[in-house]
Amino acid sequence: METEERFIALETKLAYLEDFVAQLQQEAVTNAKQIAILREENKMLAGRYEELAQNIDIPARRPPHY
Repeated sequence: METEERFIALETKLAYLEDFVAQLQQEAVTNAKQIAILREENKMLAGRYEELAQNIDIPARRPPHY
């Protein structure tokens, strides 16, 4: 009986671990999609910043009050 109980306990733990791994995998996929979106937004904003920086004459020195 003890061996059968241990086997059932192992099967139960395995089932929980399989579910946990599936949840982790889904979260990783979701995070990867979100990271891709954020990278695209960052690229767009960096390009927009470059456009604005080229159109504005910003002095490269510190203001006199520093």
